[in-house]
Amino acid sequence: MFFVWFSANMNILTFSTGTAGPAYFSLGVHGSLIIIVIVDLVACLLPAFFSVFGPKLGTRAMVQARFSWGYFGAIIPTVLNVFSMQGFLILNCIVGGQTLASLSSHLNDTLGIVIIGIITLVVTFCGYRIIHWYESIAWIPSVIAFIAMLGVGYPQLRDNQSAPVSQATVAEVISFASILASSVLSWCTMTPDYGVYHSPAASSARIFLYTYLAFFTASVTAHTLGAAFAAAAPNVPAWNAGFDDSSSVGGLLYSVLLPTGAFGKLLTALVALSTPSACAPTMYTFSTSFMAVAPWFAAVPRWVYILISEGM
Repeated sequence: MFFVWFSANMNILTFSTGTAGPAYFSLGVHGSLIIIVIVDLVACLLPAFFSVFGPKLGTRAMVQARFSWGYFGAIIPTVLNVFSMQGFLILNCIVGGQTLASLSSHLNDTLGIVIIGIITLVVTFCGYRIIHWYESIAWIPSVIAFIAMLGVGYPQLRDNQSAPVSQATVAEVISFASILASSVLSWCTMTPDYGVYHSPAASSARIFLYTYLAFFTASVTAHTLGAAFAAAAPNVPAWNAGFDDSSSVGGLLYSVLLPTGAFGKLLTALVALSTPSACAPTMYTFSTSFMAVAPWFAAVPRWVYILISEGM
């Protein structure tokens, strides 16, 4: 349970969310870090709470919605969740595709997105158990890459701590906090789905704790690194060129690792190819949510909805 959510959040997607503070809301490093820690401490409680219901009820989140919304009323949040999952999946694939494209002029964003989509399709097609296995190892490239980025970029990050920044407005602080919170809370409709085959006798406290620690440690780490490197990028020409006016998170990551040569290219490629750690659970929940809309949707095999999602 821990590694499912640790891998799903310890990646460049969560890193990209952290970059929003300095890149779009004129926040400095210290201000961004304070907001990140406070928001992640609180927001991670909710997906951890909902994860408890998977083993206890043995049903997926959109089926559980029928207890509070009613059988027909639950169609509303289920349909909204289908659209939400697909939108999140598209965003994930774009970020992963951009990261791959940053490696070579022979690759473009479109080809990178297709590659990420195909890997996600394969993992999701294999089902629940393979997704759990994949998530148990998918975090490794990202952790290695983030450690390497800190090692290479620490001098620039240290020098940027005292860089002057404009006073952030209340609106900018709230906007950044909202983006951080939404990136965590969007998992609430998914966390019960990946505990439905666990024993109902499992300790609720342990399930909650493992899930909370996974979300918090991964989110606060990736958000913090994203904010730190995005804040320093304007003062480091090579990073700023890779960041491309805050439009390419993959380019920022690659430009930081560029001094390590071929090793940096390898790490960037592995980080991009581990993007399905967030995409696969999303695509899987898209398919199961589609099946929960109405009885006749449940009669269609799950793999059909996976192919529909892949096509979109």
